[in-house]
Amino acid sequence: MFILDEDEKAIRDTARGFADEFLAPNALEWDEQKHFPVDVLRKAGPLGLGGIYVREDVGGSGLRRLDAVRVFEQLATGCPAIAAYISIHNMATWMIDSYGDAAQRDRWLPGLTSMELLASYALTEPGVGSDAAALSTKAVRDGDDYILNGAKQFISGAGATDVYVVMARTGTAGARGISAFIVPAETPGISFGANERKMGWHAQPTRQVIFEDARVPAANLLGAEGEGFRIAMNGLNGGRLNIAACSVGGAQAALDKTVPYLAQREAFGSALVQNEALRFQLADMRTELEAARTLLWRAAAALDADAPDKVELCAMAKRFATDAGFEVANKALQLHGGYGYLAEYGLEKIVRDLRVHQILEGTNEIMRVVVARSVVGAA
Repeated sequence: MFILDEDEKAIRDTARGFADEFLAPNALEWDEQKHFPVDVLRKAGPLGLGGIYVREDVGGSGLRRLDAVRVFEQLATGCPAIAAYISIHNMATWMIDSYGDAAQRDRWLPGLTSMELLASYALTEPGVGSDAAALSTKAVRDGDDYILNGAKQFISGAGATDVYVVMARTGTAGARGISAFIVPAETPGISFGANERKMGWHAQPTRQVIFEDARVPAANLLGAEGEGFRIAMNGLNGGRLNIAACSVGGAQAALDKTVPYLAQREAFGSALVQNEALRFQLADMRTELEAARTLLWRAAAALDADAPDKVELCAMAKRFATDAGFEVANKALQLHGGYGYLAEYGLEKIVRDLRVHQILEGTNEIMRVVVARSVVGAA
């Protein structure tokens, strides 16, 4: 797991090359202009980044989750916000690959894996948040269609993407009454809220998705009725690993900026990097990132193996890596002093982008609930 072979190095280096060429040089401008770089995302498709762990018969790369977390770490060194969107796109695409029938896979996945089509994941709702099983968006069967009514909140890419994997209630209250649907963006009855003003992630839009008598063909039901919550949660296991990897990559980029800065900045007659107290901080930052990366790879291997403890390991990795990533990036900003607070140095953007990783894909408080449930259950 910890020593990469030549193929694994090539996968990692391809992702890093894309980040270095297309993401890093533009990240500050995209952040300032709140620009979602669809043209650059299209370039990611031919590299296999649109369906990293999707089967190859529909254009996917057929890689492991272990490969995927290495990919997302490298992408996030260029721009955590865009790397995170690519993660969400992959999660939605994987859900169609894993739970779609042959017709659904053939219709949607070639476009999604090539990133000619972009996907969003629509689970969260206003006023519900972490209690996803209480969602109220309804899908009522009407002949050969379902009619959707309700609203989704905090949807990444909304208004700019082509396909939405939507969770809606087809049955009674609770998780067993939820179903999943593939909903094209051009469906009549879909509208979008204003682009939210956010602390970070400025390079990707976040909007409400509103359904008002939106008619969706029954053929777009993903899996069977009542399976939507299970599908959504299984998608989130991988999504949590990916967002954790984005935290590690963003924090690694922050650390990589910090060492040369301390080497060239002098105070009290010597370079700051010679100060033992600052060296100890660098050592702790490096250790935290390595610990996060190790747990992340361990969890990814468990998900690949369908291990009995995969759910709690994914939750552990998400909680630990997103907390560690934010703290390391924040320390890197502090070590830059006043310059770290300036936009041109890129540190404050990384800090802003990584902060939301502790909230999305299940808050870190919910991750503790998941882990505690496994601990108490084993006691």
